[in-house]
Amino acid sequence: MRIAVIAPGAMGAAVARRLAGRGAEVAVTLQGRGPASATRAQGLPTQESEAALAGWADLVLSILPPGEALALARRLAPVLCPRGAAVVFADCNAVSPETVQAVAAALPGLRFADIGIIGGPPKGDDAGPRFYVSGEPAGALLALRAHGLDVRAVEGGIGAASALKLSYAGITKGLTALGSAMALGAARAGVAGPLIAELAESQPALLAYLRRGVPDMFGKAYRWVAEMEEIAAFLDGMPFGPAYLAAARHYEAIARDAAAPAEDGETARLAASFAAPAPGGT
Repeated sequence: MRIAVIAPGAMGAAVARRLAGRGAEVAVTLQGRGPASATRAQGLPTQESEAALAGWADLVLSILPPGEALALARRLAPVLCPRGAAVVFADCNAVSPETVQAVAAALPGLRFADIGIIGGPPKGDDAGPRFYVSGEPAGALLALRAHGLDVRAVEGGIGAASALKLSYAGITKGLTALGSAMALGAARAGVAGPLIAELAESQPALLAYLRRGVPDMFGKAYRWVAEMEEIAAFLDGMPFGPAYLAAARHYEAIARDAAAPAEDGETARLAASFAAPAPGGT
């Protein structure tokens, strides 16, 4: 099976490397990608373009920021659709069930799999993230277990895996949004220190989670904007849905500051709030 991974971002490159290291025939493309992607893709076979890569592959794994998922499917449709059921397209992005249905509709005739990835990029010999898959080709994709991916089938058809992914991300990334927003509020009011001290005393597990997760979020916040918007769409009509639009704007502000940090910007204040304590400290 020839496997195309689009694109070699942090997750995509790590997945491609895991597959290649476990004996799969894998390729990526650097079309439209920057120097960081080129560095991540070093040693991986490449094709000259997305179209060439898609035409070569039996299985296409779309691993992109969620806001790019539908556009990719539309770009590749002229190459993939004439091949019909000979190719499997797996959308592995953090999108709503409605969006993944739109992606599937853009690729008529293909075997389409909905995949929700939960966990960080695979590293070394670790177990890696979980690839929850739904849709007709789910059973066939379990074969990727032999190449180092933890693939788990989810019943419910196209949209089920995406619903699971967004439900999980809404909790984890939603908690990071809530914790960082309240820490910024506390810093503005001059009570950041007392807030952290109280968390250390009454919610030590939560504080440990935020101390790991908030600083790690700075470089990812730009990718989480569209993900929060997808979660809001997933919860459309439910009272809490608009909270994720607020989370999207929150991550947008952090992403802007992370790209050009200000001395007293969001990332500086959050880093100070959640700095690890000195030995023997609180």
